[in-house]
Amino acid sequence: MTGTAFLGVTASATGRRWIGPDAERMRAAEGLAQMTGQPEAVCQILARRGVTAPEAEGFLSPRLRDLLPDPRVLKDMEKAAARLVEAALKGERVAVFADYDVDGGTSAALMIRWLRHFGIAATLYVPDRIDEGYGPNAPAMSELSAGHDAIFCVDCGTLSHEALEAATVDVVVLDHHLGGETLPRALAVVNPNRQDESGDLAHLCAAGVVFLTLVEANRQLREQGRTGPNLMAFLDLVALGTVADVAPLIGVNRAFVMQGLAVMARRETAGIVALSDSARLDGAPTSYHLGFVLGPRVNAGGRVGRADLGARLLATDDPQEAAGLAARLEDLNRERREIEAKVRAQAMAQAEERGFDAPLVWAAGQGWHPGVVGIVASRMKEATNRPSIVIGLEDGIGKGSGRSVSGIDLGSAVQRAAIDGLLVKGGGHKMAAGLTVEEGKLAEAMAAISEALARQGAAELGPKDLTLDGVLMPAGATVDLVGAIEAAGPFGAGAPAPRFAFPSVRIQTARQVGEGHLRVTATDGSTRIDGIAFGAFDTDLGRFVCERQGMTAHLAGRLDLNTWNGRTTVQLRLEDAAAG
Repeated sequence: MTGTAFLGVTASATGRRWIGPDAERMRAAEGLAQMTGQPEAVCQILARRGVTAPEAEGFLSPRLRDLLPDPRVLKDMEKAAARLVEAALKGERVAVFADYDVDGGTSAALMIRWLRHFGIAATLYVPDRIDEGYGPNAPAMSELSAGHDAIFCVDCGTLSHEALEAATVDVVVLDHHLGGETLPRALAVVNPNRQDESGDLAHLCAAGVVFLTLVEANRQLREQGRTGPNLMAFLDLVALGTVADVAPLIGVNRAFVMQGLAVMARRETAGIVALSDSARLDGAPTSYHLGFVLGPRVNAGGRVGRADLGARLLATDDPQEAAGLAARLEDLNRERREIEAKVRAQAMAQAEERGFDAPLVWAAGQGWHPGVVGIVASRMKEATNRPSIVIGLEDGIGKGSGRSVSGIDLGSAVQRAAIDGLLVKGGGHKMAAGLTVEEGKLAEAMAAISEALARQGAAELGPKDLTLDGVLMPAGATVDLVGAIEAAGPFGAGAPAPRFAFPSVRIQTARQVGEGHLRVTATDGSTRIDGIAFGAFDTDLGRFVCERQGMTAHLAGRLDLNTWNGRTTVQLRLEDAAAG
């Protein structure tokens, strides 16, 4: 390990070493504070992102018009948009074939809402996760061809050679998953992760690709003296898809999310309004809410219920229909959490027995619900800081999902195993992948993927350090500061939320609230800070904090706002603690 332990913490309550900003970054932050007038905590974030003083204003207020790339830099874009415009102006019958996750749902909703502007009620088709699996399949494409003039595949299709061969009408693919050496037969395949693309826009999710397609379609309409829908009103959908699909929040993705959150706060999209109300979201949304509150609810239909519920919710303009769909998704999300908890316990026990120090951490079990294996893989990845795959087995076939860590490309390793015949099928992108495997080849396939990940350095990953952006005192943790920090966001993949340490505060109370959550209050003698650690009461962190009531400790985590009975206060989302 390199670097000096921050506040002298080499082994925290969760077993991590704390790492703070180095001297160079501290100097850069101080310089930014002097030149910009921004709070030092904000300048620590800017310094970490490499933002200079002249760039600070543009970074804190990203404008889509400054960051939006020319859609035509993507191959097949003009053909794809032209076919969409043709369908719109001729009033053709259009089918939208979408993936069953949030990115697929938001992508489908973007297409459906755009076409509705022209009086076209597009047909939505979302495959059943269990019966059909991911992506287009030949029977569905054949059936859709019989009743439509064009099919648009969103967030899927790049590797669907056989399925697209079954289509007898024009097919356009708008996707972002890693492409193979050859493309399927289609009128157009727009995908920043095609093998023949530059990779400059590889960070886009499918909703971002679809949005760029609509930008190009509107441009072509203007050239014909026609007007398309106001695309700025669609940015809440793009933001939701971007965050929920864990797309890196860099480049245009930052503007998508920042401006999308502003659109979402205006409560203009019926489906998102109903979803927010169902989740009891009583304040302006943040990227956290997109990824951990709204996203899981949209996903619930594709995981344990009807696969098209999320897309239908996001596409509807009818508030009553939206409220009904949101209520159904709320019920399904509760059911999903129960199923997930059972699978997670079994998977973690199996993976621990196999060993958490391998390049790939994996688990497989009979009857594990395919709708939750991705979430469990994500939890396993977070717990081990290793790429993780979780597979549900049934009738000799395993369907699994994987999640990776920064710097390790899981999608390419899974795709290589599929090419080598070890998987029935498999693909994805750097941070996530899906696969289908014969049970008899399971061990061999996992060994091959593990070996591929080892060559990328996955075997050398150690316990994850906790990186902190500096120290704060309770009096400095104000509502205004949290607002200024949010302006330096949005935070998520590729742009971690800032974390701060509160040194040597005395823990006044530590107690359990809700279903195993830890509620903490601490003080520096003059000002109190409240904290919450979800699901942490019966953990090493919870036990440590409870044992130190009445004593001092260093607390670390992220700041957010808590609104209760009309009063907004700052809350520490506690992630770690140490003696101090």
